[in-house]
Amino acid sequence: MIDLRPVGYVIGLLVAILGLTMVLPMLVDIAEGNGHWSAFLESGLLSVLIGGGVALSCASGVRQGLSLQQTFLLTSGVWVALPAFGSLPLMFGATDLSVTDAVFEAMSGFTTTGSTVIVGLDDLPKGILLWRGILQWLGGIGIIVFAMVFLPELRVGGMALFRSEAFDTMGKILPRAREIASRISVIYVGMTMACMLCYLALGMNVFDATVHALTTISTGGFGNYDASFAVFSGPMEYVASVFMVLAALPFVRYVQMLNGNYTSMWKDPQARGFFWTIFVLVLIAWVVLTTIFPHHWEKSLREALFNITSIISGTGYASVDYMQWGPFLIVMFFYIGLIGGCAGSTACSVKIFRYQLLFAVLKVQLQRIRSPHGVFIARYGGRPVEAEVLSSVIAFFMFFILTLGVLSWALALTGLDFTTAVSGAATAVANIGPGLGDTIGPAGNFSSLNDTAKWILTVGMLVGRLELLVVYVLFTARFWRT
Repeated sequence: MIDLRPVGYVIGLLVAILGLTMVLPMLVDIAEGNGHWSAFLESGLLSVLIGGGVALSCASGVRQGLSLQQTFLLTSGVWVALPAFGSLPLMFGATDLSVTDAVFEAMSGFTTTGSTVIVGLDDLPKGILLWRGILQWLGGIGIIVFAMVFLPELRVGGMALFRSEAFDTMGKILPRAREIASRISVIYVGMTMACMLCYLALGMNVFDATVHALTTISTGGFGNYDASFAVFSGPMEYVASVFMVLAALPFVRYVQMLNGNYTSMWKDPQARGFFWTIFVLVLIAWVVLTTIFPHHWEKSLREALFNITSIISGTGYASVDYMQWGPFLIVMFFYIGLIGGCAGSTACSVKIFRYQLLFAVLKVQLQRIRSPHGVFIARYGGRPVEAEVLSSVIAFFMFFILTLGVLSWALALTGLDFTTAVSGAATAVANIGPGLGDTIGPAGNFSSLNDTAKWILTVGMLVGRLELLVVYVLFTARFWRT
């Protein structure tokens, strides 16, 4: 039988820590003089008591290492428990959301998806707005540690490719997780502070700069206004674009750069691929927009850069309703969301490196067709790629397409139209934020969807953020055999 105590200990500890962070929005509400601070006090006490109780009861089972089964359970358990407890202030506070809406919002926050069911953000208490930003910020750093510590160990979706990149975690997951988290935290906090200072310098007030820095660096996309980032324009969009790109790059390279390897980022094939992808997409969108708005070339460039960067990184900010840009760019935006940033970053979706490996496999297959007796090996960054990694990447693509299809079908059964169902499934599995169409597009939100559709999307966000197979393996009989 699987020993669940190490899993329960870590999850309980993290839930208790989450409860302690609720003090921050509580203090903001107290300072603002509104009576909604009690929602954070009640939610924080519940989280600390329950999480602390679980951690204490499981402390006797803590070990230096985790088995493969325990690791899978831990990763899935964390992303279920934290959004569940993170939803409490949304149910008890000013938003007064239903259980369905609160869990959807918290899951969207912690998975850094950025989809929202809340209408009237402009009038909400600052404590709730800050809490939404904190959820995304915590989810952002959590996914970096998850991608650097657990995924290479679990060999999911080709992530074993990065196992020797920086940290060897075999048999030492918990202590190495603490070490990696401490290094990453310094970089993550530093980038957040730099982003906030830039926003302040360009005219944002302190509160807006703080929340938007939290959701920019986490590539989450929650904002303080129903109009998203459209309330800010001009240089602010350029600054946000820069920090969204920085957050979508592999954080392991930042660690290496701090250790003196200053060229590590540019030598990374996925980082170079990410830069070139953004450049080409922005160029295409700019050319199209200048034909539509011939006298606004700078505005067209700025809006193309900001919105494409926002979607490809999975941030989900919107500075304009790009549904008005014509069918070519609308379809392009749908596919941009399925690209994603770099592995080991806060970005989501498929990730650049998987497309690079897929193209490497296709290239080898074409070479073998042309020269059947030749020996051709798929390479990544000049190094041969193991067959196990390639098969894992291909399996990921198959499961991604299958998941997208099943979710689209399930959403359509709830009564949603084709565009809403397909783009909703894509935005959930790829953790993008806005979908397409009038309902969930950049000018809308998810509040009008029925509860069944919201639960389907909530599950989709969880599955997508955990790279699909981390969750799916739990539903196999073989996993539970000891």
